[in-house]
Amino acid sequence: MKRKAPVKLTQAVVDRLRIENGKRDEIWFDKEMHGFGLRIRSDGKNEHRTFVAQSKIGPKHRRVTLGNVDKVRFDDAKKKAKEIFGRVAIGEDPAGKKIAARAEASSALGTIIEAYLEVAKERLRPRSYEASEHRLKKLWKPLHGLTVGTVSRAIIAARMATIAKENGPIAANRARAALSAMFRWAIGEGLCESNPVIGTNRQRENDPRERSLSDGEAARVFLACPDNDFGRSLRLLMLTGCRRDEIGNLQWSEIDFEGRTITLPAIRTKNNQAHVVPLSDSAIVILQAIPRRDRICVFGRGKAGFGGWSKCKRLLDDKVKLESTWTLHDLRRTVRTGLGKLGVAPHVAEAVLNHLPAKLIRTYDRNTYAAEKRAALEVWANHLNIAIAQANGANVTTLSKA
Repeated sequence: MKRKAPVKLTQAVVDRLRIENGKRDEIWFDKEMHGFGLRIRSDGKNEHRTFVAQSKIGPKHRRVTLGNVDKVRFDDAKKKAKEIFGRVAIGEDPAGKKIAARAEASSALGTIIEAYLEVAKERLRPRSYEASEHRLKKLWKPLHGLTVGTVSRAIIAARMATIAKENGPIAANRARAALSAMFRWAIGEGLCESNPVIGTNRQRENDPRERSLSDGEAARVFLACPDNDFGRSLRLLMLTGCRRDEIGNLQWSEIDFEGRTITLPAIRTKNNQAHVVPLSDSAIVILQAIPRRDRICVFGRGKAGFGGWSKCKRLLDDKVKLESTWTLHDLRRTVRTGLGKLGVAPHVAEAVLNHLPAKLIRTYDRNTYAAEKRAALEVWANHLNIAIAQANGANVTTLSKA
């Protein structure tokens, strides 16, 4: 950048000055106010004209941009420069503060998380990426404004305790793992020196659960489901035995109303195996009643489907008030237990849940048991409907075993 000889700057002079042909960056400083000037930069096509205030603090030259010529009046720019020079005279460093602010913003945890997620999107499977994105952007959001160097073990532990209280210990531990992975990446990129997640305690998770709802409890939950995305999703979970996100993130393209099936691609299942879910009459009725909004997903508002499980579950618990606590995953166990009680063969019941048989068996048995799965879920739906009718006071009897 070439520094021009000082000139007496006025609005008229500023309007007249132009950068020399072939030059990229030039500054004209004012004769009367030392350090106040006009900077013109060219990209070959357009000129960028800004007022600047330059001062020397110790051995360093500091330059502050006062604004674009088209947006800041000459007199106002000169007043800003005078104010800055006054602050420098009493020992302040206005430009240094701006530099520090930019450095702090670039090292904020939220900024580094965004950079990490851009890389993770290419490395992780879509479901894993969505889970990591949710944990880092939502669960750790209160820490996003902190610079990465100030995020301590104590801060992380305190936030984990809050996550565990609001979302459960499993969610807290998953969030901990996601943050730790982000810090490991940041260390490798030279963005921080250590991983403050190391040394924090995992939240104590419940022992392996064995809870399945009784027929009466299942009926009460089914009847209490609200007429919204959560309620409809929950009822489909009870009728299909699917996992929560398999239904919550269900897409219209995965439903075949004519064939009466849901086909979950391998990328959306836990075991990476495509899963065809037969739909009972009750399930079809629920799906057909859902408005066909101009969205990819059946439920929710975003691209990832329904995401308000924890809050809606708490509201449902307040309404149902079962004697023992239960989780959404208990519904899947309830379906499996119910199929067994109804006499469905174990290998068929496992196929309904998309559980893979032992390797030796699946190597030689390539049967998908499509007809058997459909019959099993029809029997289960009829059994659940009778329990619901009984909960409403109807005098009906249970079905005989399949």
